[in-house]
Amino acid sequence: MEEIKKRKLTFKVFRFNRETDYLPAYINYELEVSDSEVVLDILNRIKWEYDGSFSYRRSCRHGICGSCAVKVNGKATLACKDRVSDLVEIFGEELTIEPQDLKRAIKDMVIDKSPFWNNYNLVKPFLEATIDEAPQKENLVKPEVAEKIDDADYCIQCGNCYYSCPSVQANPSYLGPAALALAYRFSSDVRDGAKKERLEIVNEMGSGIWDCVKCYECAEACPKELDPIGKITKLHQMTFQEDMAKDNVAVRHAVGFKPSIKKHGLLDEGELVKYSEGIPGVLKHVPTAIKMFRKGKIIPPWKMPKSRNLSEIQKLVDIASTAKFKGK
Repeated sequence: MEEIKKRKLTFKVFRFNRETDYLPAYINYELEVSDSEVVLDILNRIKWEYDGSFSYRRSCRHGICGSCAVKVNGKATLACKDRVSDLVEIFGEELTIEPQDLKRAIKDMVIDKSPFWNNYNLVKPFLEATIDEAPQKENLVKPEVAEKIDDADYCIQCGNCYYSCPSVQANPSYLGPAALALAYRFSSDVRDGAKKERLEIVNEMGSGIWDCVKCYECAEACPKELDPIGKITKLHQMTFQEDMAKDNVAVRHAVGFKPSIKKHGLLDEGELVKYSEGIPGVLKHVPTAIKMFRKGKIIPPWKMPKSRNLSEIQKLVDIASTAKFKGK
């Protein structure tokens, strides 16, 4: 029988009890770890072998419930899914285990997730439809129509995308990628009757889809690989298709890519700012623009090149761009 290989690793673990501690502490635990062990095994061993008061959430151990989500060296993970050996390959042999949000820690890995769930509930996360209480047949949906949901119904509400999102950290009012992905799930469902009402909720500046900064952190953090940012982008498209896109800076910024690409075949950064924010916006960004110009990040309008395939690009823009925007 082949011997199971083990190696000694140091785990730096966040410890805090809101009821008794003023500040958190990091306690080091040295464990002999096999290549087959996942992070949840380490949490269990710390509790069983070192300190029975160590607290964390867990349930299914199959990557389905999302309860055991934590961060390892700042990387969002499901403790029951990621192998320690894989994390060692990324971070080395000293691993720091922390809760999803240090500021909302209650006890060790357990956090107060009420803001996450409150935002989740704001987007009407349920199907609104007229129901026949005594149906005579099934309500069948064609596969090609069901595919528009784009796996958004597989979200396990672990919160990894939410607690990895820089927009959430900077703006507590932002709904966050999990809630917005769920808004897309029901708005794309052909059986739903609350699409426009839901789009009105997520279309608000300061809290909705236009406050996503396209950093892709949510896509990196999602353990089910559901691409929340892709769902947010589809919600953008829905607002145009439903003629609900408002004439504001964020929407103009999104729309501004089209005329620039159609004109040059390339993106003109300076023209995009002018299109989005007008002359006052351009003047406001002059100091930044000068720094970008010096680094070669901005090309003067009179030097803006044209793509060699401009005519083909223009045809593609006309074919792909079907939504209308009244602002410009």
